[in-house]
Amino acid sequence: MEQEPRIGVYVCHCGVNIAATVDVEEVAEAATELPGVIIARDYTYMCSDPGQNLIKQDIREHRLNRIVVASCSPRMHEPTFRAAAQQEGVNPYQVEMANIREQCSWVHKEEEKATEKAKSLVASATAKAAQLDALEEREVEVTPAVAVIGGGIAGMTAALDVADTGLPVYLIEKQDHLGGRVGDLNRTFPRLESVSELLDPLIERIQNHPEVTLLLDSEVMQVDGYVGSFEVTVGTQKRSRSGELDERSIQVGSIVVATGYDVFDPDRKPEFGYSDYPNVITSLEMEERLAEGDLTVDGRTPERVAFIQCVGSRDTQLGNPHCSRVCCMYTAKQSRLVREMLPDSEVTVFYIDVRTFGKGSEEFYDEARSKGVRYRRGNVSEIYRKRSDPDHVVLVAEDTLLGKAIDFEADLVVLAVGMEPRDSASSISQLLKLPTSADGFFLEAHPKLRPVDTAMDGVFLAGCCQSPKGIADTVSQAKAAASSALIPLVRGFVPVESATAVVNEDLCAGCGMCVDVCPYDAPALDELWGVSRINAVLCKACGACAVTCPAKAIRLQHFTAEQVLAQVDALV
Repeated sequence: MEQEPRIGVYVCHCGVNIAATVDVEEVAEAATELPGVIIARDYTYMCSDPGQNLIKQDIREHRLNRIVVASCSPRMHEPTFRAAAQQEGVNPYQVEMANIREQCSWVHKEEEKATEKAKSLVASATAKAAQLDALEEREVEVTPAVAVIGGGIAGMTAALDVADTGLPVYLIEKQDHLGGRVGDLNRTFPRLESVSELLDPLIERIQNHPEVTLLLDSEVMQVDGYVGSFEVTVGTQKRSRSGELDERSIQVGSIVVATGYDVFDPDRKPEFGYSDYPNVITSLEMEERLAEGDLTVDGRTPERVAFIQCVGSRDTQLGNPHCSRVCCMYTAKQSRLVREMLPDSEVTVFYIDVRTFGKGSEEFYDEARSKGVRYRRGNVSEIYRKRSDPDHVVLVAEDTLLGKAIDFEADLVVLAVGMEPRDSASSISQLLKLPTSADGFFLEAHPKLRPVDTAMDGVFLAGCCQSPKGIADTVSQAKAAASSALIPLVRGFVPVESATAVVNEDLCAGCGMCVDVCPYDAPALDELWGVSRINAVLCKACGACAVTCPAKAIRLQHFTAEQVLAQVDALV
């Protein structure tokens, strides 16, 4: 028998984030008059331990069976309040949140109007809470293995962390070698270590680790299943006599995506003459020259070397508004090494802003300047070569500190090219149902609280496929992704969200419209019975199937028509 609603309402100050615009005491007082509300309180930080303990105490003393928390976005702390309520015997799906921070206090300035809106939002959430059903929590078993896509430093780090726990790892690399983009470098900043000192031990461990299955010349062709039970189809680039890919299927419980980045193509900025002038090179080409110890151009040792920052980064016209983060530092590294190799040379860096991310980076930048590297704040608009002097090029720039145009002659120009999402990112996105951010990199579930998780449960991000970053941050994120990927494997099961779509088979006509609209491939037609069935593990409760079904045979649990209409009635 369904219990009569006994609702507790808790209004959060969120420090001053809410309280500065909303009269939280007045909101809590108004909530006491709402139907079914037994008690209403306000507190400085509801998500804190004392705030959660307040909820637990009231559940015990007032026999509450439903909880409403008016605070920040449910994306932030809904799991927190669900867990607190569940510890005292309240079904976690009978906890509802009203977002009075992002949807109220942060978007309004007038306290009176913001307070009234907060009251309405609380009333709406309380009306829904009275209608909430107690849903049963479920769980599924997992396959104790991990697939890592990408054999760069991020992929190798993640693979080794997983393998060292004794669980099997499949490391899938599209190229015929390991190392990724880091393998193209000479030395690292800020300690000027040889890249081989970093990569060689990693590669050796990968090749010799008993729990790592290394798949080179391979790419992911298809991914089926869900968290805990993925089936990954891998094809090798070594084709059979018939011309088809050899394929193999691997079973894993979680997936780490470490597909890296692409380097910006400077030919997309033809004004810099990259393909026209032999003394205009990219930063990666400079890495090769520094490794070989040869900076000559057509047999001549350069006397004036210029570096141009932000080539392909912070450029809205090219569709790359993002900062690539590493360019300032690798330019400082390269310019310093040029000065050490050619102590009589003049080295100038043209920059927009200098951004020294990372530990020891600011000190390294200062050391580069102390070595004689000149930094000139200016935008370079064009590079051309004089017919009368073909051995040199001229940089047409604006010195933004002096506010005047300049022509700067150089023997060698280095374009500090930035990072872009890989061309293959779109195919991986489709295979794994991963959204991308506006800059084209894979989108994390939450930038602060879930930086390596994705919208697809069981799929995690590592390295520059998520955003531009240096080696240290890449390794850190790879270790975090490996740790997150291991959680369901070590636990042995995966909890399944119960707020999913369900099909009333008596009403279902088997038209398949729900199958067509679902972005997560959760519905599937049962050919024997001619009805749709929904895989609850894949379902994300987006509601696309429910609103599409012409027979109204699909019901979205936790967001039923009755619950939503109760919210609307409370608002109007």
